Amino acid sequence: MTLESLRTQIDSIDDQLLHLLNQRMEVVRQVGELKKSNKSVIYRPEREKQILDRLHELNKGLMTPAAIDAIYLEIFAVSRNLEMPERVAYLGPEGSFTHQAAESRFGAMSDYMALPTIRSVFESVETGRSRFGVVPIENNQEGVVNETIDLLFEKDLLIAAEAQIPIHFTFATQTDVLSEITHIYSKDIAFGQCSKFLRDYFEGLPAELIPVESTSKAAKLAAQQPRAAAICSNIASKLFGVPVLFDNIEDTDLNRTRFLILAKDFENQKSGRDKTTIVARLPNTNKPGVLAQFLQEFDARQINLTKIESRPLREGATFKYWFLIEFEGHASDPGVQEILEHHGADVKWLGSYVRSLG
Repeated sequence: MTLESLRTQIDSIDDQLLHLLNQRMEVVRQVGELKKSNKSVIYRPEREKQILDRLHELNKGLMTPAAIDAIYLEIFAVSRNLEMPERVAYLGPEGSFTHQAAESRFGAMSDYMALPTIRSVFESVETGRSRFGVVPIENNQEGVVNETIDLLFEKDLLIAAEAQIPIHFTFATQTDVLSEITHIYSKDIAFGQCSKFLRDYFEGLPAELIPVESTSKAAKLAAQQPRAAAICSNIASKLFGVPVLFDNIEDTDLNRTRFLILAKDFENQKSGRDKTTIVARLPNTNKPGVLAQFLQEFDARQINLTKIESRPLREGATFKYWFLIEFEGHASDPGVQEILEHHGADVKWLGSYVRSLG
């Protein structure tokens, strides 16, 4: 067996893969025509989960589940664009971790729009300028993003899906000689999350740490200055063409951020692994027992609560609150339906969607 013969085998397999992918896209095109005639939604996270679960079960080879997901999420994205291109807004700038989260669900070929604030993403979806919006909701090290939670209460948008991504930082620079680096750019929080790397590699060296407004801006500056470096996301280093000298330089590999994918009119079918998010504006929250009685309704139906956040109602001079609540299950489950119907206008359903496990 020679290298040339192995490469010939790979070429033959690639030819077959290309043929099969084109066959798949032809079926996708027909699905798109059918959906257009029925005015159906193109993005179906629960259907994508069914496909991935089936492939994980069938897999007996060297492909890991993560590798299967990466390849097929890109195939799904190409398929959606073939069916009906849909614009995706996200909290920018380009190369941000929110951009990375958007690409993890919609692929590199989708039509993306970077916006400067979380509110502008909500308003883009609300006005129809984009079909979907991607915003952060919480980080397991830093806590929740209050602006996202407040806008879920204020705006009439739904949650189509969620995405959890690990937060990995790269060290990108045009030089591979550390002593030549004069400036290291990044967001202040990134410096804090990569402090061990900086201490181990740059103690005693002349490099100056310069905070900037985003890790994307850091990558852009490192691209313009041959003796500078950036602590940034991998997607930012690629976007601005800065070589990565070190990967995964963060102090902990447990850093995760959860993102929401927003839509104006959207409803998922049950997937078997669902989460539901609601807003509860309960009457008389300043009286003892109101919240406890409400939560007991979930316990009585064996519904597992996964998150509860209280936020000020901002009405009048008294202290009143509303609550963002997440729990396992789908809105069509009988127990969930009972709670929603019992509380009527006091509860706002924000979506039932596939629960992300990371």
